[in-house]
Amino acid sequence: MLRKISGVMLVCLFLAVGSLSAQQKRSLTHDDYDGWESLSSNRITKDGKWVGYMISPQEGDGRLEILSFKDVSKKFVISRAQGWSFSPDGAFAVGKIEPQADSVRLLKLKKTKKDDMPKDSLFIYQMANGNLEKMANVKSFSIPQEEGSWIAIQFEKEKPAKKDPSDSTKTEKPKKTDGTKLLVRSLDGSKSYEFERVKSYGFSKNGDFLQYVLAEEDTLDNAAIQLLNLATGESSLLHEGNTSYERVSFSPESKYLAFVSTNDSAKAEKPYYEIFLTTTASPDVNVLIGNETPGLLEDSRISSDASIRFSEDESRMFFGVMDDYVDYDYESDTTILDEDRVSLDIWGWQDAEIQPMQLKNKSREQKRTYTATIDLSDKQVAQLEDREVNNVVLESKIEKDFALAWTDAPYRRNYSWDIQIGRDLYAVDIETGARTLIEKNISGYPSLSPEGKYVSWYSGRDSSWVAYDLASKKQIDLTEGIEGVVFYDELHDSPSLPGSYGSAGWLADDAAILIYDRFDIWKIDPKNPSAAVNLTSGEGRKQSIQFRRQDLDREERSIDPKATLYLTAFNEINKESGMYTGKINGGAPAKIIMTPHRYYGLTKAKDSDEIIIRRSTYNENPDLYLGDLSLKNLKKASDLNPQQAGIKWGSVELVDYLANDGTPLQGLLFKPEYFDENKKYPMMVYFYERNSDGLYNYRTPAPSASTINIPYFVSNDYVVFVPDIKYELGLPGPSAYDCIIPGVQSVVAKGFVDKENMAIQGQSWGGYQVAYLITQTDMFKAAGAGAPVVNMTSAYGGIRWGTGMSRMFQYEQTQSRIGGTLWQKPLYYIENSPLFFMDRVNTPVLIMHNDEDGAVPWYQGIEMFMALKRLNQPAWLLQYNGEDHNLRQRKNRKDLSVRLSQFFDHYLKGAPAPLWMTEGLPAVEKGRTLKYELNDK
Repeated sequence: MLRKISGVMLVCLFLAVGSLSAQQKRSLTHDDYDGWESLSSNRITKDGKWVGYMISPQEGDGRLEILSFKDVSKKFVISRAQGWSFSPDGAFAVGKIEPQADSVRLLKLKKTKKDDMPKDSLFIYQMANGNLEKMANVKSFSIPQEEGSWIAIQFEKEKPAKKDPSDSTKTEKPKKTDGTKLLVRSLDGSKSYEFERVKSYGFSKNGDFLQYVLAEEDTLDNAAIQLLNLATGESSLLHEGNTSYERVSFSPESKYLAFVSTNDSAKAEKPYYEIFLTTTASPDVNVLIGNETPGLLEDSRISSDASIRFSEDESRMFFGVMDDYVDYDYESDTTILDEDRVSLDIWGWQDAEIQPMQLKNKSREQKRTYTATIDLSDKQVAQLEDREVNNVVLESKIEKDFALAWTDAPYRRNYSWDIQIGRDLYAVDIETGARTLIEKNISGYPSLSPEGKYVSWYSGRDSSWVAYDLASKKQIDLTEGIEGVVFYDELHDSPSLPGSYGSAGWLADDAAILIYDRFDIWKIDPKNPSAAVNLTSGEGRKQSIQFRRQDLDREERSIDPKATLYLTAFNEINKESGMYTGKINGGAPAKIIMTPHRYYGLTKAKDSDEIIIRRSTYNENPDLYLGDLSLKNLKKASDLNPQQAGIKWGSVELVDYLANDGTPLQGLLFKPEYFDENKKYPMMVYFYERNSDGLYNYRTPAPSASTINIPYFVSNDYVVFVPDIKYELGLPGPSAYDCIIPGVQSVVAKGFVDKENMAIQGQSWGGYQVAYLITQTDMFKAAGAGAPVVNMTSAYGGIRWGTGMSRMFQYEQTQSRIGGTLWQKPLYYIENSPLFFMDRVNTPVLIMHNDEDGAVPWYQGIEMFMALKRLNQPAWLLQYNGEDHNLRQRKNRKDLSVRLSQFFDHYLKGAPAPLWMTEGLPAVEKGRTLKYELNDK
C-alpha cells in the first residue's frame, strides 16, 4: 500500500542524504598531491578549428588532449606526450612520447645505466582522419616556424647488436661520432630523406630549406654543413673540414644562410672563429668576416656564443664579437704546481661590483659579446656595442636604420645599495655605429615607438611618463599636465621610487601612446599632451575597476585606431573580473562579461575569431574554455581533477577590517566544507604583503616549498586567514602587527574561531613577520617561520648568494623598508629585529632555514634557534641539506608538508607529537629514519 510522504519526512530524507554525502567526502591527505593535475601548453590552430592542451599530474604520466573546436565531447588522447605543437597549417600535431614514469623509476632502482634506459618516441597525429603515427628511439625533432608541412626527426644512437657467442668472426668496431640518423619528411609521409651522422639541424622560418651539420667520424670523415632544398629534394655540401659549425641561421625570407665556424681543436682554450655566408639560390660559401676584418672592436675575436640575425629586408647581418683576452704570465706558467697556485678574492672599494657578484657573473662576463653588423652589399662593418656602451636593444624584427643603446657603467658602483641606478641613453646609427646621446642618468627603461619617431619611458624620479622626439631632439613630458591623476603606483609603500602601471603601446604612425593609471587608460599625443583623452572615461576609477588592453595579435607592431579595444577588467573591491570593449576616441567601456571568477590566458586564433581562455575560482579548477570574443556560452574543454568532487574542499570569502590606524584593509578567509558557525575551529594565519586580489585563484594541493598548503589545512577542518598588510616606512615590524592582529581579531569576533588554538606561518618576509609578532603577542599557540631575518644589523651587511649582491639595498630601498643605512638609523634596525626581544617569546616555533639559501643568510635562522634554545623555549630548526630559499626537491617538499601538518596538529588539535619533535633526530640516525611516528605516550 502506497503512503503519502509528509513534508517533515521529506526534509528528514534530504538531511539524511546530505549527511551521507558528507560522510562520503574525505579530507585531503599528503598522498593526494602526486595525482593532482594541472593544465599547460594550451594551443589553438591558426584557423581556429583545433585545440590541444597538456594535462599533467604532479608525479606520473601526463597526456595530450586534442579536440575539434566545434565538438568538445570528442577528444583524442595521447598518453605521456610532451613538447608538442601544431604544424603551421594546422593539419597535424607532433610531439614526443616519454617512457612510462613507473618503468623509469623501477629501472633507476635497479641502477640501470643511462644508455640502457628507455628513450623517447615521436608521434604525428593527423587531425582530419585521426591517423596516429609513432616512431621509437627519438632524440629530438623540429618543424618549420611559420610555413611548410615538414618535420625533421633525429634519432638516438643505435646500440650495436649483441653478438652470437658461437660466431667466431671478428666484429668490426663501431665508428666514433657524435652524430646520429636524421629523417626529414613531409608530415603526411609522401616524401622523405635520410642522412647519417647528423649533429645539429634546423629549418628556415618559411620551411623551404633545412640545414644540417655532420659530425666527424673517427677523424676519417670530416665535419661538414649541408643545405637541403625541400622543394627539389637536392642536398648541397656547403663546407667541410672544419672542427665545428655553429650558430647556423637563415635570413627571414631564406635568401641567405650564415654560420660560425673554426678549424681549431675542440680542446683549444681560445678557438678563433670565422663567419661564413652563402645564398640559398647558389650555395657557394665564402668567409664573410674574420678576426682581421676592418671595423671590428679592437682586441676582439668572433664569438660563437652570439646568435646571428638578419634585418627584415635581408640587407644586413648582425653578429657578436668578444674580448680577445691577453695571456697572463702567471696563468700560463707551466712550472708552477697546482698545489702552489694562489687562490684568493680581492674585494676592492673601487670595484663597480663586489666580488661575490663578479664571481656569480664570471661565466657570463667571459662570454660577453658586443654586437656588430655588416652591410651585405658593400661588406662594411659597424660596431654597435663596445666596452663602454654594451647594451644595444635590437627589436624582434630589425627594420630601422638605428637602435637604442644604454649603459649604467657610470653608476654601477652604487648598485649594492641603490638598485634604481640611472643609465645613459643613446641612439646608435646602424650603418656607421655612431652614437648620439639622448639623455644622461635617466631613471627608467626606454623603448622605441613602432615608427621610430619617439623614445618613451617612465621616469621614476619625476613620477611621470616622458617621450623624446628623435627628430627635434626634445624631451616631452607626457603626463605632467594631466590634473587629478597620478601615474605612479598608488599603493607603493617602500622607501624607493614608485613604479608605473605600464603602457599599452602606440597607435599606428606613432600618433599617440596609450598609458595606464591605476584604473583607466589614457591616449596621449606627444605633439599635444595637454589634450590627453581618457579612453575609459574615468569609469575605471569611478567603479574601482582596473582596465587593461587585451593584446589579440602577438605580431602586432602598433594599435589600429579603427579597431575595437578589448579590455580586461578587474574590480579591486569585490575581485570580480571579465572583459569590456572600448574605443580609441574614448567613451564609457561596454561590458562583455564580469563574473566572480578569475579569467586569464586569452588566446585568439590568428586567422579567425575563435578564442581559448582559462577560468577559475577557489573551488573551480582553472580549466580551458572555448568561445569567441563575446565570451558568451563558453564551452568547457578540459576536466581537471574530477576526484575533487569526493574531497572536502571548503570556500573562501573576503573580510573587510580596519588596521590599527584606521586604514581599510581586506583579507581572505577560507572555511572548511560543511562549515558550522556554531562550532569552534582552529585557525591558521598566513601572510605575505597583499594577497586579497587572489580571491578567485585556484589553489592546488601540492607539497610545500616553504609555506602551508591552504587547501590541505582547510580540507582538514582548519580555518585559514590571509590578511593584507600595508607598511609605514621604517616600521616593518609594527606595521605587520598593526595590520595582522586587528584582522585576526575581526575574524575571532565572528564567533567560530577557537581563539585558544590559533597559529601563524610565513616564509622569508613572512617568516620575518612571524618572528616579530611572537615577540609582541602570545595570542598564537604555535608559529612557523621559514627563512626569517631576525637580526637586521647582521643581515644588513650580508650577501644574497643567489645573485652575489649586497643586502644593503633591501633595507634601504625595498622590502625591509628601513629607509636608511645602519649608521643613519641604528635604532630602527634594532627595534625591528626580533632577535633582540627573543626573551619575550612564549610561542613554540618551527623554523626552516636551509644551508644553501641564496636570498636570506642561513645564519639568521640559526641565530633565532640558538636564542630560543638558550631561553629554553620549544623550537625546532629544519635544515634541508643543499637546498635553497624555497625547497626545490620534491622529496623535501613532501617531507616539509608532513612536518608542518604534524607540528600544527599537535599544538592546535591536540594530536600526539611525532618522534622528531619529542626525541629529535640525532646525527647518528640521519638518513636511517624520518621519525614521523607519533608519540602516544
